[in-house]
Amino acid sequence: MDEIFAKYGSEEERSWISNIGGRFYDSLIKGGRYKTYLSGLLVTIEISFFAILLGILLGVLIAIGKVTANANSKFGWLGKLCGIYTTIIRGTPVIVQLLIIYNLIFTSKDANPILTGAVCFGINSSAYVAEIVRAGIESLDNGQTEAGRSLGFTYGQTMIYIILPQAVRNILPALGNEFISLIKETSVAGYIAVTDLTKAAQLVGNRTYDVLPPLIIAAAIYLVMVVGLTKGLSLIERRMGQGDRG
Repeated sequence: MDEIFAKYGSEEERSWISNIGGRFYDSLIKGGRYKTYLSGLLVTIEISFFAILLGILLGVLIAIGKVTANANSKFGWLGKLCGIYTTIIRGTPVIVQLLIIYNLIFTSKDANPILTGAVCFGINSSAYVAEIVRAGIESLDNGQTEAGRSLGFTYGQTMIYIILPQAVRNILPALGNEFISLIKETSVAGYIAVTDLTKAAQLVGNRTYDVLPPLIIAAAIYLVMVVGLTKGLSLIERRMGQGDRG
């Protein structure tokens, strides 16, 4: 066996490497197929960006509604309504929500599938952001609210100018993780004819009749994005920590 390997092994290894390299070349370079990935990546970033904006906006409103209901029994109905919302959204799969929104709300043929995806993922994210923000608000001392009221601020002004800025500093890591999770969740956007990064990889695989290399390339791109965002968030956390110590 050793003699056989010594005679043929090196050539077989070169052949194997050449075959693998050729498959990835066909899936990425040949015919300018890298442009398909770049186009899909742009769609993924676009959906994720607008989804996180919508998720933060709705999430903060829902969190304030829950906190207000806990502080004032007159708004108990609001707390129940927000609770039902978060329970439904968090308790159902995002792909089911995506299909429901696409088929029920955006029924027009001219509906923009990217907008549909952004709305769906934004709604889904809002339920998780709401719980993160609520926990951040409730982690603050009640004296912060009393201090704001003693300065003559209304409840809304106290929440905007005193409570939320402090809460955001505490929950920034959790919000960053939610954004990272959201980027990965958008990989199912192809179910509504959105050519995101994952769908782009599938299209390339259909053209080359070799689905594995395009999927590996897409996975590598997702990994780079996630690692980059994670490093960026860690840097922001360290900067904020230095500011607190200073």
